[in-house]
Amino acid sequence: MTEPVRILVVGGGYVGMYAALYLQRELRRDEAHITVVDADSYMTYQPFLPEAAAGNVEPRHVVVPLRRVLGKCRILNGWVVSVDPVHRTVDLCPHGGPGRTLEYDLLIFAPGSVSRTLPVPGLAETGIGFKTLEEAIHLRNHVLGRLDLADSTTDAAVRARALTFVFVGAGFAGVEALAELEDMAHDACAYHPTVEPGDMRWFLVEATDRILPEVGPEMGRWTLEQLRGRGIDVRTRTRLRSAVGGHIELDDGTAFDADTLVWTAGVRPHPLVRASGLPLDGKDRVRATPRLTVEGFDDVFTAGDCAAVPDLTKPGELCAPNAQHAVRQARTLAGNVVATIRGRGLRPYRHAYAGSVAGLGLHQGVAQIYGHKVRGLPAWFLHRTYHLSRIPTLNKKVRVAVDWALALLFRRDIVSLGQFSRPREEFERAARVERAERRERAEQTAPG
Repeated sequence: MTEPVRILVVGGGYVGMYAALYLQRELRRDEAHITVVDADSYMTYQPFLPEAAAGNVEPRHVVVPLRRVLGKCRILNGWVVSVDPVHRTVDLCPHGGPGRTLEYDLLIFAPGSVSRTLPVPGLAETGIGFKTLEEAIHLRNHVLGRLDLADSTTDAAVRARALTFVFVGAGFAGVEALAELEDMAHDACAYHPTVEPGDMRWFLVEATDRILPEVGPEMGRWTLEQLRGRGIDVRTRTRLRSAVGGHIELDDGTAFDADTLVWTAGVRPHPLVRASGLPLDGKDRVRATPRLTVEGFDDVFTAGDCAAVPDLTKPGELCAPNAQHAVRQARTLAGNVVATIRGRGLRPYRHAYAGSVAGLGLHQGVAQIYGHKVRGLPAWFLHRTYHLSRIPTLNKKVRVAVDWALALLFRRDIVSLGQFSRPREEFERAARVERAERRERAEQTAPG
């Protein structure tokens, strides 16, 4: 009897999770054993991160637990540190205990991407990304915490610094995160007697000459007008020069202090890609064929942010690293894995870009769908409807819809839970105080 094929999926993001979901539906247990490896036990639906940061959606509702969704797959959590495509092995470092080596017959390599940073002085020490749920929730708590500080301090410099918020990068992540958080902070001012919306300074810094290039020049200009109309200082053709100690310096000569610096200026392939032993292009992406196999390795499949996938609808170009392509690539990739196991021909990936939608805060949005331009309330509704249909599982769809319904009936929650990012701080403070008290009592009772 033929042994089941060992399928190893590296990465539990869009490509990894959707591909594994398709495979467990299509393959019998006697055909294949599927193992999924990721540092986290869940997949984050990233388009909802801005709404989670703004408190419109419960954070747990924008993540999908891999073990629940992929019930027929083996889930392993840890970091893949290297790949040997010649000997068909992967080295895994679990969160605890010794490392282990995993063998495979077919590999789906989809570790995704990480934030792309630049050698800007002070950026690594003061900046925060906006790619993970942890970053989004930390940013929410941080922004609300700055309002609490501004309402409590009598120091004008501390107050001005606390109420200054800088976002670098005007793609989807930067624009949506800024718009949602500014909207949230505007509402929160009602509960801070000494803070008016006009006291806050919001900056959006973009190195190119336009924002939201994904929705086209016209909609980008409209978005720019909307943001500036809300008092947001948008600087195009401007770069961050330094952020040492929270002192922000831009290359147009502007300088000021800020407690909040959010970096959303692009992504790059996961560092694992360079340790994969797979062929890479000039931007450290895995070279993929139109059938989503890796060049030179018919037993390795790849897609998503880490892969250079030819765009067959635009000869000579590559597919953009976005969720729209990743989800569709995952379906084609999984179908080709099944075809490989069953001895059938592989299908090339082909998808014409449908367009983009972006939320700009409550009841505001912008979209370009198949050439049609939409803005304002209709675009906001389209943005929510589209992403509600895309988030995996009925469970999450219902929970997100309920969150939105409750948000229409009740005011936004503006509680800052900063201790979530420093859960041991209160315990450590109590321990320090008690040690000091014991030392003082010992000194008082010491003879002489």
